[in-house]
Amino acid sequence: MKTVLLRLTGFAVLPLLSLITPLLLLPVIASIVGAEGISSVISGQAIGTFAATVLLWGWNVDGPVAIARAADSHERGAIYLRSVRTRLLLMVAVLPLSGLVAALVAVPGFRAEAIAMTWAVGLTGLSPAWFCIGVGQPRLLAVYDTVPRFLATAAAAPVLLLGHQLWHYTALLAVATVLALIDFHRRYSPGGQWLPVDVRESLRGLKGQAKTAGISLAGNAYASTPAPIATATTAPQASGSLATADTLYRFGLFTVVALGNAFQSWTIERDAANPVRRHLTAIWAHAGLGVGGALVLTVAGPLASSLLFAGKMQASTELCAYYGLAFVFLSASTPFIRNLLIPAGRQSQVLRWTLVSALVGVASMVWAGATGNAPGIALGMALSEAVLFVALLIPGLKLLREERASEHVAK
Repeated sequence: MKTVLLRLTGFAVLPLLSLITPLLLLPVIASIVGAEGISSVISGQAIGTFAATVLLWGWNVDGPVAIARAADSHERGAIYLRSVRTRLLLMVAVLPLSGLVAALVAVPGFRAEAIAMTWAVGLTGLSPAWFCIGVGQPRLLAVYDTVPRFLATAAAAPVLLLGHQLWHYTALLAVATVLALIDFHRRYSPGGQWLPVDVRESLRGLKGQAKTAGISLAGNAYASTPAPIATATTAPQASGSLATADTLYRFGLFTVVALGNAFQSWTIERDAANPVRRHLTAIWAHAGLGVGGALVLTVAGPLASSLLFAGKMQASTELCAYYGLAFVFLSASTPFIRNLLIPAGRQSQVLRWTLVSALVGVASMVWAGATGNAPGIALGMALSEAVLFVALLIPGLKLLREERASEHVAK
């Protein structure tokens, strides 16, 4: 328990550190782009998040498991190099396409800002954070992911106030990401082939991870679409209000990621003592976080959004409540997917239900947007998360019972 508490502290404090700084920067960004530009910038952030998910190509799901089970540092280095080659190959197509989508969705006067935000966020798909999670070392996560982004964001505040140009922030963020990546490569895969010289080998690697990548992409499809759909289909006031709630929701997701990172390697590591108890601890912790986070978002969201966006825009209580509902189901499903189903090789099952939930959610959001119903878009995302949780709960509990039976046999 001491081990998991230390990991939880590290994996929780570090993402929260990177969370606080962008929150402080939001009023500055809002004052630069104004009420009309907020939804375009947030849409660029959402599209960039999806681009980062494409670049990760399932390594955030499979990678920590592979690293946690690797025999030595040499094997871990080989796994990391394989991931970099496939992700660099994807980047050639992903960044231009994501920039084009951002330009099409954004308000005409803020296309450049949307594209810049998309590319800066998209580059985070190259982060070695999943490797740090796999080895269960928060310190590595700090050095190569959290602290570089923290410093870039902190440095951007005075630059934005002086220059009033959003690209200053996005450029600093992109440079920090790339420099951290280069240093990590030098230390943890020295002398290894980084560039995808053998394109066919990299393509085979992409094909081999297609199912896991599909899970991430399908899940992120409905998670990243509310703000762009609202920006493209509803009035600026409505889309701006949804964008502020969406931003609060995404900041809240840092807590789910932090908790999941702390528990994943602890629950699946080799020769783990009392694995069932570890899984139950993770499940109940995520359930508690989901309920608590939903209450905070619903009650404090409207006031927080007004403060964070310098009074330019405010989320309604209804929007915050629907995003809170999505937060409950997303947090509750995380330990079943990351700690039980994926390590048990149930990628196909998770992918199938993720696709179903994505289709249900995106269809609901598009329909709501076509009718000008911004709260309905948020409710559509909550529906997606609910479908996925309910569908995976039964097979997840079945695996837990099987593990309990195995544990009794071993004793």
